Amino acid sequence: MSSQPLASRPASASANGRAIAMMVGAMTCFVFNDALVKHVSQSMPSAQLIFVRGLMASALVLLVARHLGVLRQVGQVLNPRVALRAAVDACATMLYLLSLFHLPIANATAINLAAPLFMTLFAVLFLGERAGGARWFAVVMGFVGVLCIVQPSGDGFNAWSLLCLLGTLFHATRDLMTRRIDPAIPSIIITLATALSVTLLSGVITLLAGWQAFGLRELALLGVAAVFLACGYLLLVQCMRTGEVTLTAPFRYTAVLIAVMLGFVMWKEAPDGWAWLGIALLVGSGLHMLRSERGRTRAAALDAQPE
Repeated sequence: MSSQPLASRPASASANGRAIAMMVGAMTCFVFNDALVKHVSQSMPSAQLIFVRGLMASALVLLVARHLGVLRQVGQVLNPRVALRAAVDACATMLYLLSLFHLPIANATAINLAAPLFMTLFAVLFLGERAGGARWFAVVMGFVGVLCIVQPSGDGFNAWSLLCLLGTLFHATRDLMTRRIDPAIPSIIITLATALSVTLLSGVITLLAGWQAFGLRELALLGVAAVFLACGYLLLVQCMRTGEVTLTAPFRYTAVLIAVMLGFVMWKEAPDGWAWLGIALLVGSGLHMLRSERGRTRAAALDAQPE
């Protein structure tokens, strides 16, 4: 197996298809994790719940690594590129949460979901990927759809918005850094490094803020959240290592669709007219991207045929 970091080579159609499925799966896991954490945060300090959830997620990832027989490579969490990615992820998480405490959730969500715009731009500038009109169209239309759904308020943008934007930049940077990690390092080890870094940082904040007692119910909910979080981490890492960044980035927007559906099923929160427009734009941009990629794959196959 090659020890060179992943280059910005075009991925095969099957690899891109798997990467898209992984991105959708990761976003689904993150939404369910967020819903559980939001519920627990009503009775437990945020940094503390992130620390407790992180302990369980780290333990779960360690068990998976042991089952896969890669624990002998656990020292790779200290690999400079793996450790740096994990540190960037921890900072991104804390920056976003800190800004979320001082911003309307709609504004914070809109800013955070600008990540595909940054990821596409960074992939073109720094990874040498080619993003045609279809991919840029999907990214921009998807972001417009996000704005229609979350409907951020103008007076909610302030200095905390800049902090949230910085967290979003860190998230985009984290995902692009995944492409530069030695492919010989298992994805589960990268996932472990991420879980440990977030746990350590939240643990330090918990020590400074103080500990609050909690019950078995909170522990059980955080245990389920930890499963979703670990799965989301792993799927996202594998997605970034499998498919093209400019192709998979727009499918991060599926998180909004899943959140809307979850809100309707769990809390009877029906979308309004603007939200339905946003949903249509998100679905349309995704279908447009898939159709464009299918056409590009067919054209490439025809070009590859001998005359």
